[in-house]
Amino acid sequence: MEKIGKYQVARKLGEGATSEVYLCRDPFADREVAIKVVFPDSLTDDENRNLFRKLFITEASLAGKLAHPHVVQIYDAVVDEGISYVVMEYVDGGTLEPHCNPDALLPLDKIVEIVFKCTRALDFANRAGVVHRDIKPANILLHGETDIKISDFGSALITTSMVTQVSGIGSPAYMSPQQIKEHPLTFQTDIYSLGVVMYQLLTGQLPFQASNNFSMMYQITNVEPQPPSSLRPDIPPALDRIVHKAMQKELEQRYQDWDEFSDDLSALISSEQAAQKKEDFADSEKFNILRGLPFFAHFGDAELWEVMRISGWEYCKPGKALMFEGQTGDFFCLLASGEVKVIKQGKLLNILNTGECFGEMAYISRASGSMRSADVVALSDSRVITIHNADLDRASDVCRHKFDRAFMAILVERLSLSNTRLIGV
Repeated sequence: MEKIGKYQVARKLGEGATSEVYLCRDPFADREVAIKVVFPDSLTDDENRNLFRKLFITEASLAGKLAHPHVVQIYDAVVDEGISYVVMEYVDGGTLEPHCNPDALLPLDKIVEIVFKCTRALDFANRAGVVHRDIKPANILLHGETDIKISDFGSALITTSMVTQVSGIGSPAYMSPQQIKEHPLTFQTDIYSLGVVMYQLLTGQLPFQASNNFSMMYQITNVEPQPPSSLRPDIPPALDRIVHKAMQKELEQRYQDWDEFSDDLSALISSEQAAQKKEDFADSEKFNILRGLPFFAHFGDAELWEVMRISGWEYCKPGKALMFEGQTGDFFCLLASGEVKVIKQGKLLNILNTGECFGEMAYISRASGSMRSADVVALSDSRVITIHNADLDRASDVCRHKFDRAFMAILVERLSLSNTRLIGV
């Protein structure tokens, strides 16, 4: 096969029971894409036609609707008499499956980071009315050390759809008790499945061992798994508790929302970093810091992940100079924690606290060779986020718009404060 529609085929990536996937080139967007082509028999065979057609339509219907850095993007879908296919983002990396092998387990901190990113992606999907229903290592792509992309939404339950959803689908080893019993499903079924994935990444084996699906389903609904630490002694009790809560059989005892799951994971990472006095920042810590700053109140999850990737982060000791009066500036900063002082010609002008920004006129004015009007010096142990103009210029339109809105709010607040002071005089 040389072409699929307008897409030039580079090579075949793999195949499953109902489809095959090709690496292709999109000539209009000038990018590589992965195209899943459905076997014609899958859509014409009487026994399976309705099932496969519904699964295909479900995945195709999500084109352009789940724009998140940790979800594989679906760009296009074609349903034709001759060929039916879905055009997706190409991710240069394998799945998590190799790291479920006891001989290839990842470090604990990497596993926690990976699962944290999964919780944020699945929370985003849930807010869009989508429950994945088939979370497993084969559907989580790994790129780099901890970057992930969740794929294969063909089994998804779309809660906002009027179309009758297919039931009884998924991978038995990762199904929640509610899924096995064919109860009405919510996002909590994905929480359970992600708990199973986490267990497997930590230990190299599934929480339940069975020779057939019937035995597996019985154990999922009736048997308590042994804690991961019994199979890997370096797992701390806090991590055992997180897995245990995610895999609770009763919904009332399981995590009640994705934020609760995410918060427990990030708290574990933060305490580990504090104990080791690390000066680098885990992605989960960066994300939670940004989410907690008033400046980013109107930023969505996708924009926060984008900010993380265009920004620099550093710890600053008291007395460290961050900006100099008269210096040419091509970046601005936000204070993630601590205090800094603003000095002009040796006189103290202001003290800035956590959440405030400085140097933003270098971006707002957009003047070439803009000069700093004051010195900025760390007053305490501080964490500083730095963003260069050129990097923000390359960000998405939505992200830049959110920055413009935040800067406008700051300028209005400062103008209002100046007017109040003048009236007071």
